[in-house]
Amino acid sequence: MSPTIYMIILSTLATGTIITMASYHWLMAWVGLELNTLAVIPIISTMHHPRSTEAATKYFLTQAAASALILFSSMTNAWNTGSWDITQPLTPPSYILLTMALAMKLGLAPLHFWLPEVIQGSTMTTAFIITTWQKIAPMSLIFLTMNNLSTSIFLLMGLLSSLVGGWGGLNQTQTRKIMAYSSIAHLGWMATISSIMTNILIMNLLIYLIMTTSVFLSLIISKSKTIQDTTSTWTLSPTLTIIMMLSLLSLGGLPPLTGFIPKWLIMEELILQNFNLLISMMAASSLLSLFFYLRLTYTTALTLSPNTTQTKFKWRFYPNTLTMFITIPATISIFLLPMTPLILL
Repeated sequence: MSPTIYMIILSTLATGTIITMASYHWLMAWVGLELNTLAVIPIISTMHHPRSTEAATKYFLTQAAASALILFSSMTNAWNTGSWDITQPLTPPSYILLTMALAMKLGLAPLHFWLPEVIQGSTMTTAFIITTWQKIAPMSLIFLTMNNLSTSIFLLMGLLSSLVGGWGGLNQTQTRKIMAYSSIAHLGWMATISSIMTNILIMNLLIYLIMTTSVFLSLIISKSKTIQDTTSTWTLSPTLTIIMMLSLLSLGGLPPLTGFIPKWLIMEELILQNFNLLISMMAASSLLSLFFYLRLTYTTALTLSPNTTQTKFKWRFYPNTLTMFITIPATISIFLLPMTPLILL
């Protein structure tokens, strides 16, 4: 794909998200989501391979179905109430349809089946766009309509997502699929808090985006498509190995690192609301996620691929990808925990 076309597509992608985030009219929000979907499809299908074509088709079908549900939900709501305003109360059929549509857009369980398949069929960069940028527009709609949506449905979907994200990632060997299940689990945590405290939801989303950016940039620079590939990261760059190890542990939510902030605050808030059983099950499911992050960390930092002394280091050509961009997300995803009181303000 030529750089000019690629830039136009990325601009359309950004425009779609911004339109959805800035709109208070259901039709404008729908237009933004459609722009977003139509811009991603050519990015997924740039690789002329049956798998990427399949991924693009699956992505198109799920996102088109979700967009149609959003349009149908807003039309039935306008029919009953006479209002197209996003912030106005929704009728029960409309909010049920909207909840299903947003869960499908985000990849929340039980509507998550498309996400690992689409991410596995696309390139690392495309997978990075789908797991980060593509979550912003649906999350902004959840933020705007949360007062009108069902708390119990979101708590149930959040619990299901964190369990599916934990169990699903255990047996995976492909780093992209591991990141897809990681995304499902993190979105589960966001869904549970969305109906209780929206400021923690926004903070969790921002921290998730930064941590995922850090891990994906590490995987892109080291060209690690499978767990086995990560064993040769040390021979490429010892510094990258340390950054990747700490970013993965942060994504798992280990205490001294940034990833612990959202889990800590969500647990605290849910315990205050007396959701003790729910938070116990979610904490247990985050241990499942931690297992596959630790497995990736182990292969990255503590194992070396079988080699002779002559081939200890890879050929160090000038890197194709800019390594400068990893510095800021990596630093934030590791060292932000002491700043928690400032973030909460």
